Amino acid sequence: MASLSLSDQILLLLTKKDDDGGISSLDLAAELGEEDHQKVVGAIKSLATLDDVIRTEQYVRNVLSLTEEGKIVVSQGSHEFRVWQNIPDSGIELDTLLLGDGGSTRVGLNKAVASGWVRIVKKDDGKSWVERCLNVEVVDVVKSQLLQIINGDSAPLGDDVITDLKRRRLVVSNSVTTFTVSRGANFSQNVERPEAELTAEMMANEEYAKKNFKPYNFNAMGTTLQGGHLHPLLKVKAEFLSILTELGFSEMPTNRFVESSFWNFDALFVPQKHPARDVQDTFFLARPENCTRLPDEEYVARVEKVHTVGDYGSDGYQTPWRREETQRNIMRTHTTAITGRVLYDLAQQKPFKPVKKFSIDRVFRNETLDATHLAEFHQVEGFVADRGLSLGHLIGIMKEFFGRLGIDQLRFKPAYNPYTEPSLEVFAYHKGFKKWVEVGNSGLFRPEMLRPMGLPEDVRIIAWGLSLERPTMIRYGINNIRSLVGHKVDLRLVYSNPLCRLDKVRES
Repeated sequence: MASLSLSDQILLLLTKKDDDGGISSLDLAAELGEEDHQKVVGAIKSLATLDDVIRTEQYVRNVLSLTEEGKIVVSQGSHEFRVWQNIPDSGIELDTLLLGDGGSTRVGLNKAVASGWVRIVKKDDGKSWVERCLNVEVVDVVKSQLLQIINGDSAPLGDDVITDLKRRRLVVSNSVTTFTVSRGANFSQNVERPEAELTAEMMANEEYAKKNFKPYNFNAMGTTLQGGHLHPLLKVKAEFLSILTELGFSEMPTNRFVESSFWNFDALFVPQKHPARDVQDTFFLARPENCTRLPDEEYVARVEKVHTVGDYGSDGYQTPWRREETQRNIMRTHTTAITGRVLYDLAQQKPFKPVKKFSIDRVFRNETLDATHLAEFHQVEGFVADRGLSLGHLIGIMKEFFGRLGIDQLRFKPAYNPYTEPSLEVFAYHKGFKKWVEVGNSGLFRPEMLRPMGLPEDVRIIAWGLSLERPTMIRYGINNIRSLVGHKVDLRLVYSNPLCRLDKVRES
């Protein structure tokens, strides 16, 4: 019988049944070697689609089942019975009996006292002792009641007993859908199941003419599919793209997650001894460890010179500069590496033409994870290259950009960056945190970075790098970045968060 399908086994059992009174799906599951009831129900539903081979009636009934604690009672005895067993004939001190108790011993003691199995007495020294009551017949009734439930004979117990067992969390009641199955008018042990699909093979050898096909229900509704949902980050990113495009910016290519230390650090006038280049802040690649190609040697030589001895009015860092260090491959720590490449290409174009560029993509840093920091996050990078630009232009762009995001509470704080001077940190007020949160960094690129590239001396470039995650948290009232990105994200947040419609009209 084991070699037959589950549907065929059910038909065989119905064939052996003397009368036509039907059989419960629970009984079928038991007769089939304790088969899973849901699998039996699935097979019954499959047979019910055939032309009156079987007949079914559906019932909904409450079925009692044991909890994990109830199973322990069946194997070891009830709480009160175990307490009675653990009391010596001479008795035991109450504190000793309850020593290390997680709660079950205290419950069992109270039940044993209520049942008259044990008693608590005060000794002359003031200590409480627990003693067995003599001449009392001790029967573990609770265990017997649970055994009756296991055997399907719970009806004689009565509602009060069942209620008490539920209150003690020894049993639970579950609603189970069952079927009574009986033979139909066209019952047969060997049924020919109609074909559900017309295949290419049937068409090729013309076997379809011999097949009995299942009728197609053109009125049946298709399964409702769960459509895709945009993550809040993608919604805010789309809004950033729209705003920056409206402001006249064009997008830079961002397809380099792996970057050389030259473009990520050296070309940006970051010294080779800078802490950001240590393994605590940067992910270095093991394979391939080094890049095989740098820009033209004249540019690399100018970068080396401005680092070691200075140039263009700068004293540089006056420290050694190692080529093997600049060739090391890393996971880019900021999208400013992209800006460096674009500016170098811009410097090669003659004559110089003003541009406005931006990029939005992922960067990687060996950060300590907390409510506002991740090792992988998104950065919004942008710059304006033109003549006559100043810090006032930069602050104006920041206010306009964040104002279109609906964030009008901004603060600027002087800061230090190796590649910008002057530099400003940008803070926005987070209503969820109820405090000011850093959302970006900005400044004017230094001549030590721009002049080696070949850009004209009078060209000024204002630039900024902003977070994508933190403005998203402010927009959607999220106070922990790990609830926005990573394995702890609640998918209901993704499904139900509203459209990112930011107030782009600033009040004058």
